[in-house]
Amino acid sequence: MLLRRYGVVFRDLLLRETNLPRWRELQIGYRRLEDRGEVRGGRFVDGFLGEQFALPVAVESLRAQRKLPPNANSERVTIAAADPLNLVGVIAPGTKVPALLNNRVLYRDGVAIAALIAGEIQWIENLAPAEARAAENALVKRQIGSPLLAYLR
Repeated sequence: MLLRRYGVVFRDLLLRETNLPRWRELQIGYRRLEDRGEVRGGRFVDGFLGEQFALPVAVESLRAQRKLPPNANSERVTIAAADPLNLVGVIAPGTKVPALLNNRVLYRDGVAIAALIAGEIQWIENLAPAEARAAENALVKRQIGSPLLAYLR
């Protein structure tokens, strides 16, 4: 379930999850899956210590993304703050966005750039004026997506 949700799983990522077995028990299960060739173990996300496990499709997607020049497709995706993929302030930079109704986070190419919290826009990244207007429009619209969909396509 965790691998399908996140694509890559490591200890720090699971800090906001509840009712999970201890990380040590999860590691044992992930190592068995790795031995069977169902998942891959390694270092996929910089800045985090310890073992990481990933679905093969997530590894391929991360490699493809790394090869792209910065802002190659500039895809913006807005997610609800209650979405499990809202990792702002958990493992991603920025102030934690409360998982409340009407709060949203805007990502550009998988990086959080702004959040709508209690009707107010909070900037996580500095944007050019034209891009800031587009970001505001994307946050105010009710089109909610998921960054996870980008790598499942």
